[in-house]
Amino acid sequence: MWEVVVDADKCTGAELCVENCPTSVYEMVEGKAVPTNADECIGCGTCMEVCPTGACLVTEID
Repeated sequence: MWEVVVDADKCTGAELCVENCPTSVYEMVEGKAVPTNADECIGCGTCMEVCPTGACLVTEID
């Protein structure tokens, strides 16, 4: 299971996480990425790789 967090202060609304997430975890809400489907996260880390500001964080939880 994965915890998906977006630091709203760091998010600039580039939408790269939304466009590149293979399981559609993110949606844009008021210009910011929000993990609305976090239960679908497979922990691939693509969002962290493509986010230019480091706003996305995916961590494994027990």
